[in-house]
Amino acid sequence: TTPNARAKRRIAALMDEIEILKQDKAMKQRKTTYYVSQGRAIRRMVVLYTPIEDLITENDRRCEDGNTGDCAVPSAEQDRLQRGYVELTKVLPWIHEKLASLDNEESEDMLKKLKRGADSARGDDTGTLKELVASWVNIECRPTPLLRADDKHRRGFVSDACGKLLCPAEWHWDDPIVKAGIRDRTVTFIVSENSWPSYMYEDYEADSKNLERGLMKSKLLVMAFKAIFTSPSSANEVDGEGDGADIIENNRRARRRSDQAKVKTCVRFALSNITSWRIMDGDFDYQIFWNNIVDFFEDAPGPAARARVNELLEWWTRQV
Repeated sequence: TTPNARAKRRIAALMDEIEILKQDKAMKQRKTTYYVSQGRAIRRMVVLYTPIEDLITENDRRCEDGNTGDCAVPSAEQDRLQRGYVELTKVLPWIHEKLASLDNEESEDMLKKLKRGADSARGDDTGTLKELVASWVNIECRPTPLLRADDKHRRGFVSDACGKLLCPAEWHWDDPIVKAGIRDRTVTFIVSENSWPSYMYEDYEADSKNLERGLMKSKLLVMAFKAIFTSPSSANEVDGEGDGADIIENNRRARRRSDQAKVKTCVRFALSNITSWRIMDGDFDYQIFWNNIVDFFEDAPGPAARARVNELLEWWTRQV
């Protein structure tokens, strides 16, 4: 054949290779977009802090123990991880089979993209609540000076309004000794994750004789839930109970314990004066706080407590 014909064949072959590369690139981009978008649900509906890899590792461990006949009683933390994995497979029904079909490198790549989407959604939600919570506190509590949506430095216990909402329910923020003790972080008034803050209660007030009464029923929490899971504008519509076609989906959302925990944790962050997302805020551990909320719903101690939790979830269904 002539040099000209051979050159044409080489050019045609190169063009075919380029087209294949373009298709591969487009396919990889579609996979990335899909995994990132799917990952946005993880921090909202599954776990707020725990790495996805830890959930998968715990499920693998249980499968292996089942195969070997090891019936050791799992720890509370292992149970949390397994519940998280079960919730993950509900939110992302395809992930169990996908993990089984991918090799190690492909799995790591997929999990990396899911994590990117998860962390992105958490950043979006905390940013949204940073602005909205300031507006809601200004309306609900009328502080002087008003909170600024773009400034967190004047929130937390520095602010009387935020301080009252963040104050543990068993203490009274209006008591000068309590207020000074919390602000000075004295030993007597350490604010930790093991107390329920006042913002989680109906009308932001707790019953000292029954600290469970009104718990998880505050207007602020309902507004935050609707802002994250419905739309920011719907958060203003919290008076009265919902009905209609949305009730089925609202019921699913309201009954997800992780959704509940996510909202309450993010509201606490929005009321605080820390400016970046982290686990510790002084003596307060956000991750343990998250676990405490999830355990409140998941590990109710006995039938009577379980009945109260179910009533609370029904209340949330009606609200959102």
